[in-house]
Order: sequence, then structure tokens, then C-alpha cells
Amino acid sequence: MADSFRIEKDSMGQLKVPINALYGAQTQRAVENFNISGQTMPANFIRALGLVKSAAAKVNADLGLITKEKAAAICSVANEIAAGDHFEHFPVDVFQTGSGTSTNMNANEVIARLTSSRSGLPIHPNDHVNCGQSSNDVIPTTIHVSACLAIQNDLLPALDKLQVSLEACAQSLHGIVKTGRTHLMDAMPIRLDQEVGAWRTQVRKGVERISAGLQHLSQLALGGTAIGTGVNSHAEFGPRVAELLAIVTDVPFSSNSDFFEGIATQDAAVEMSGQLKTLAVSLMKISNDLRWMNSGPLVGLGEINLPALQPGSSIMPGKVNPVIPEAVAMACAQVIGNDVAISVAGQSGNFQLNVMLPLVAHNILHSIEILAGSARALAEKAVTGFTVNTEKLAAALHRNPILVTSLNGVIGYEKGAAIAKRAYVEGVSVLDVADEMTDLSRSELRALLDPELLTGNKEVR
Repeated sequence: MADSFRIEKDSMGQLKVPINALYGAQTQRAVENFNISGQTMPANFIRALGLVKSAAAKVNADLGLITKEKAAAICSVANEIAAGDHFEHFPVDVFQTGSGTSTNMNANEVIARLTSSRSGLPIHPNDHVNCGQSSNDVIPTTIHVSACLAIQNDLLPALDKLQVSLEACAQSLHGIVKTGRTHLMDAMPIRLDQEVGAWRTQVRKGVERISAGLQHLSQLALGGTAIGTGVNSHAEFGPRVAELLAIVTDVPFSSNSDFFEGIATQDAAVEMSGQLKTLAVSLMKISNDLRWMNSGPLVGLGEINLPALQPGSSIMPGKVNPVIPEAVAMACAQVIGNDVAISVAGQSGNFQLNVMLPLVAHNILHSIEILAGSARALAEKAVTGFTVNTEKLAAALHRNPILVTSLNGVIGYEKGAAIAKRAYVEGVSVLDVADEMTDLSRSELRALLDPELLTGNKEVR
């Protein structure tokens, strides 16, 4: 119907915009031009963009660049966006102009239209909402703000939850000894609390790496405008916005000391993506260990029983699969793929501007989101609640010929190898074979071959 549209215009002319849309001509051009994936910019990114626009308006008013009345009206609408409202009016595809200009103008147009209609003040998308800004510094700033907030509010709490679960699990398993494995083959004994403790340490170190990366990610490019020179922006604008955002979010944001670097590169995001990839590798390792230990239950390792969560087969009754570790492993594979894309995007900073900013925003926020969900799933539905088949562990442990390694210092490697080989072939314990093939007393052999003593007497911390 003809009345389903209104006519809007920009510097390139007129075009039709849906009558109920809060955005204007530039956004509509982007909708028509970038019909590529159907994926819009992440919600966390749009929320962060609202925060940036609100802080920018307040600082511009404090600097006397726009009136306090206009700033207050802009802040009110921008804060609504930051709270999660009006997302349906942000339709621009992720795969758009590389600077993210379409999304920045989308926000400017939505804020200007709502502000003008509510306040009666003449609010212009560029002159007022975008005052002192460029898409070239707004979008990199919003990438940093949104990623820092997602890490602080979602990922780090989820990892803390996983660490607590792993710690509790390790404590509950203290003293349970099993056969260790290298190359998937029997190796020296290890305690289950040591094995789980290694997982806990992986997660702890992942937290440390990510926390260290926040030092660079919390530095903001706002104030550099088009290429880093700060043209059309007050010299105090960027630092003041960063200070205000730090107060509002409780994240220690600061102004980048080199706007040229902040706009031309995405090195901080690439660095953080690398740390997220490392965490993904850690969680995949933990997931695969859980899958192997749970395998069977009859003809696999069968060392543990993961919580039974759902039927595992449409054809085999009674089959239960390790669904949480499988889901987490897939999420981790996606994070690794996201990191590859971010790495490619990061080097696409031709001269003074990176031109794959929306891709960076989408992928880094996606990685943070699914890693947080994976950590929670592991904590709640895999680590918590699995049981140990202690009898099976003990039976395999005492038959393990590799225990002979502890005799190397007494009888030598060659004699030990002979004992192990015979124990394998005859299917008897290494203790019985060593009793026949060495001069050591049986009591000495028992002490030297005690699996629990061979795990050491200190917990891994």
C-alpha cells in the first residue's frame, strides 16, 4: 500500500522508508544494499552504542557544543537503547560498509527521530546526536565497550562458576587414584583430584589471560573522529566520554593515547580474540577428557558416569551420550573459527581505517557469548554430578605394568622393561613378576610400587 511508506531524504536524494520505522534514509539505503546474511548487529553491541551516544551527548553539553535541553533529550532515548529498547529498528546486516557507518547512522537517525518527536526540539542525526564524532571512532569504541561489558558481566562470572565447580569436584575426589594416560596409552598413576585440578588451573589461567587483555581493550578511540586527528571534535571530548563511561559501567575505560592506532587497527580485539581462542582450546580439552573418561560404559574407559540428561539415540533404546561436552566442543570450534575471521579482519586496516569493523564486533561478541554459555553448561551439567567407577579404576590400576617405572632407579631401565613385557604377556601383576625377577623383598616391592605414593604427596594448586 502506498501509505505504508513515507518519503525521507539525505544528501543522495529521496527514497521510501517504512512508515513506522524510527530510522531514516541512510539506514534504509543500507537495508536495501546489504541484503546478505539476515544477521543484524549483536544486541550487546547496540546496547553499548546507546551508552556511547548517551555519554557523548552529556559531554557535548558540558563542553557547550549542544544545549543541555537537547543533550538531556538525546540521553533519554540513548539510555533506552542501552537498556534494550527499540532493537527492532536496527535492521542493518552485519555484512555492510566496513566502517560500520550504516549502523552508526542507524543509531543517529533513531535517536534523532524519537528525541525530536518527544521533545519538540529540532534534533539532527549528524549535527547533534553525532556531534564531535565519526563512525570511524564511534564503531571501534563501541566494539571495545561492548566486548569489555560482555566479558565483565557474563564471561568472567561464568568462568568463576566453573572454577568453583572444578574446585569442589577436585576436593570430593581427593585420594582416588587412577591410571594416567599419555598418547592414550597407560602411563603412571595420577589422582583424580590432580587431573581435575589441572582443568581448574586451565580455567584460572584463561581468566588471567582475558583479564590482562582488558587493559588494551578498555582504551577507547572516541575523539579521533575520521582518521585520528580529532577534526570537528573538542580536545577534551574523548577523554571525558571515556571517564563518564567508566563511571556508568564500572569498567576502567580510558582514552587511547594514540587515536591513530585506535582507528587504524583492531589489534586490541585481535589480542582478546586470541585469548578467547586459548580459552576455547582449554574448554575443548576438558570436554574431550570428560568424553573419553565417560566412554562405554561397557567397552570404553568407563571411569566416570556423566549426568544422564537425555536419550542418546533415535534407534538404540537406553543409549545416553555425553551431550554437554559435545555441545561445548562445537562451541569451542566456532570460537576458533571466529578468531580466524577476526585475525583476517584485523589486518584489513588499510592506512588510517580498519574496514571490517562490523565483522570484528559480531565475532568477538559471539565468542564471548558462547564461551560463557559453555562454561556454565560444564559447571552445572557435567562437572557437577558426575560419579566415579572406583572399582573399575582400582582393578585397572594394579594391573598396570607401567608401575615398574618406579623401579628404574633400583633395577635399571632394561630389567624394568623385561618385567613390564612379561607382565603384559602373561596378564599378571608387575608385583608378582618383579618378585620373581629381582632380589627385592615383596615388602620393598609393595612400597616401591604403591600407586598412591607414586602420585606424590602434594595437591596440584
